[in-house]
Amino acid sequence: MSQHKLEVSELDFDKIKDNLKTFLQSQTQFQDYDFEGSGLNILLDVLSYNTHYLSYIANMSTNEMYLDSADIRKNIVSLAKMLGYTPTSPRAPRAQIDVVVNNATGSSVTMQKGTVFTTTVESVDYEYVTNEDITISPVDGVYKFENVPLYEGTLVTFKYTYDANDTDQKFVIPSTLADTSTLKVTVQNSNTDTTQTVFTVAGGYNSVSSDTRAFFIQEGSSNRYEIYFGDGVTGKKLEDGNVIILEYIVTNTVNSNGASKFNLSGNVGGFNNVTITTESNSSGGAIGESNESIKFNAPLQYGAQDRAVTATDYETIIKSIYPNALSVSAWGGEDDETPTYGVVNISIKAKSGTVLSDTSKADIVTQLKPYNVASVRPIIKDPETTSVLIISNVKYDAKATAKTADTIKADVIAKLTTYNASTLQKFDSVFRFSKVTGLIDSSDDSILSNITTVKIRKSFQPILLTSSKYSIYFRNALYNPHSGHLSSEGGILSSSGFKIDGNDNECFFDDDGAGNVRLYYVDSGVKSYLNSTQGTIDYGTGAITINSLNIASISNIRGTISTVVELTVTPSSNDVVPVRDQIVEMDIANSTVTVTADSFVGGSAEAGVGYTTTSSY
Repeated sequence: MSQHKLEVSELDFDKIKDNLKTFLQSQTQFQDYDFEGSGLNILLDVLSYNTHYLSYIANMSTNEMYLDSADIRKNIVSLAKMLGYTPTSPRAPRAQIDVVVNNATGSSVTMQKGTVFTTTVESVDYEYVTNEDITISPVDGVYKFENVPLYEGTLVTFKYTYDANDTDQKFVIPSTLADTSTLKVTVQNSNTDTTQTVFTVAGGYNSVSSDTRAFFIQEGSSNRYEIYFGDGVTGKKLEDGNVIILEYIVTNTVNSNGASKFNLSGNVGGFNNVTITTESNSSGGAIGESNESIKFNAPLQYGAQDRAVTATDYETIIKSIYPNALSVSAWGGEDDETPTYGVVNISIKAKSGTVLSDTSKADIVTQLKPYNVASVRPIIKDPETTSVLIISNVKYDAKATAKTADTIKADVIAKLTTYNASTLQKFDSVFRFSKVTGLIDSSDDSILSNITTVKIRKSFQPILLTSSKYSIYFRNALYNPHSGHLSSEGGILSSSGFKIDGNDNECFFDDDGAGNVRLYYVDSGVKSYLNSTQGTIDYGTGAITINSLNIASISNIRGTISTVVELTVTPSSNDVVPVRDQIVEMDIANSTVTVTADSFVGGSAEAGVGYTTTSSY
C-alpha cells in the first residue's frame, strides 16, 4: 500500500511534478502511460504550479507571522507593537546657542516658537528653528537668551476634525521625515470654541486612566506615523467636533550634523541685531529605525518592561530615546576601579560626531527619569579609546604575481581598514588576532605568510603646571613573563615626550619589569632616570598609576602639536578586549606593514641556508 502514497515533502516545481507522475504510475490505470507525450502533461503542469504557488504562499505567510523571520515592514511594525514597541522616527539634529539681543528695549523680550536660524554644512544651507516660546528679562541691561535649543527642519502644523461617526478615522502625520520626539498635540473644543487642551504621549498602561489627556502613537503605512486617542477607559475619549492640532518638525535627518555657526533669519521680539554664540554643535540627527533594528530592539524593550533596572535595560532604552546611538554600554558604579554606589554609568558611541554634547547628555538623563529606579542616578561618560598598533612583516612570492611590494602593502592596509570600520569601534567588538593575520594572508594570493606583533596605546591629558596624579586603565593583562622582564631595555612601557617643571630635558616613561614606572630623559643616547618609582604598573589588570607629577609642557607627537601624553604597552594576549566604556580600534595610520619578497621560494643562493624571517618576540 505504501507505493500509493503521494510524497508531499518537496516544494520545488519539478520535484512536485515528478512526485505526481510517480504516484499516478503506481496506479494500475497509468502504469505504462506516456505522460510526456500526452495532453495529461499539461494538467500535471497546472497541478504542479498550483501546488508550488500554495506552498510558497504558505511558507511566506508563516515567515511573516514571527518577528525574527518577517521581511515586510508593516508586519515587522505590527509584531513589534504586540511587544509594546514603537519604531523610532527620523530625528532632527539639535544644537544649543546663546543669543544676545542688542539695542533691545522693554521689560522683556520673547523669542517665538518657530524662530528661524540658518547654517551651512558642506556648502548646503539648512534652517534650524525653536520649538517653544522663550521669554527673558534683561539682566544689567543685557537681553540674553541662554542655552536655546534649535532643531533642524521646518515647523509644521496640521489639523484634523474628529468625527465620532467615523470609526475608521485616522490622524496621520503626512510627512515620512517628521521627528515624532518634537510632536505636540493640542485638542481644541471645536471650530467655534477655541479653548485648547494639551495632550501628552501616553506612558505605561498603568499610568493612563479614563480621564488622562493622553495620545498614543504608532507607525502606520508608508512609514507615516499615526496618532490615536483613548476610548474613555484607557485615556480620555474625544468628543465629536474636537479639532486635533499636530505640531512637529520635518527634518533632513543626518545631513546637517556638526553645524557650528548660526545666523538669525528674521527677528527676535522685533529686533534683528543679535550676537550668537554656539554652545554645542548640532548632533543627534538620525534616519528612521531600520527593520533590523526593530527586530533586535523590540524584544529587549519588552524585557525591560518600561523600567531600567539592569544594565541591559539601560542599553535598550537609550537606543530607543536616542536613535543616534551606534553602540551603548552600561554598568553599575560599583564595578569601576574606584567603586561608586547608587549610580549607573552609561557610555554612548554616536553614529555621527565624536562625543555627545553636554546638551545631548542632559537630554538623555532627563528622558531616563521615568524609567529609573528612584535611588539610582545615571551618569553619561564619554567612550575611551584603546588603540591597537600592529607591526606586520609580510612575505610574498614574487613569481606568483605581477604586483609590486608597495601594491600588496596597499591591499593589506585596505583589508585592515575595512575590518576596522566594519567590526571594531563598538563597545562589544573584540580585536581578534587570528582574524587580522588571516585578513593579511588573504589580501593577495601571492602572500605566503606574515609575522605580526601587537601593541596597545592609550593617552591621558595632563593638567599643566599643576602637580597631579594620573590613572590609566588598559583593562587588559600586560606581557610580563617574569619579574624584571626587559628591565635594562625599558620594559614593555613607552611614552611620548613631555617636560616637567624645573627641568629642560624632554622626559619619558618606561617600566622596570617589577611593577614600577620610571621617569627618565636621554642625554647623548644614554637614559638618565629622574625617578625610578614615579608610578606603578599592574601587569595583571593593565592599570598604570603616575604619582604626583608637575608636567610643564607636552612634546609634539609624530610632528603634530599634542595636548596628551601617549602610553604604549605590550599586551599579554594578542586578542584585545574592550571593558565597560572602552572602544577598541586599530590605529592603522601608525601601524607598520612591511612587505618583502620571500628569498626561499625565489631560489636565491642563500635559500634554506641564510634564510631569515622576523620573530614574533
